[in-house]
Amino acid sequence: MNQETAAPENQHDGHIPHFSLRLSPTPRGARLARLLSEQQLRTWGLPLEAPTQIVAELAANAATHGRVPGRDFQLLLYVAGGTLRIEVTDTRGDRLPRLTTPAEDGESGRGLLLVAALADRWGVTEGRYPRKTVWAEVSTRPTASRSAPPRPAPPR
Repeated sequence: MNQETAAPENQHDGHIPHFSLRLSPTPRGARLARLLSEQQLRTWGLPLEAPTQIVAELAANAATHGRVPGRDFQLLLYVAGGTLRIEVTDTRGDRLPRLTTPAEDGESGRGLLLVAALADRWGVTEGRYPRKTVWAEVSTRPTASRSAPPRPAPPR
């Protein structure tokens, strides 16, 4: 595992908080992506539940469907303009993810459905061969359901 946050070529403009890791495309790598992302989100003071679940699903897909022996997958998190962007890049650009309807009794095929339900937007970007990046965006701005209860008016 290589944490890439200090090198100038890995910084967006110095003002955008970001977190980048390369991990092995294994169940252990996917689990580390989830755990380390959760810790980073906690450090940034951001919501944990939806983004952590999105990272877990995208990392599991990279480890399962994007696996190429000897090639890592990359996780990138960054916050810009009130939006958390989650990117997972693997080296199986020939296998683009698709939303499908899983079999009722199937044990897999629901990961992207979860990502679509939890993210404000998501998609796939084909990168320099043989890479692809699956990304998701989540608003970090409070909504009516996420915000704290209103404070009572001060006495007159």
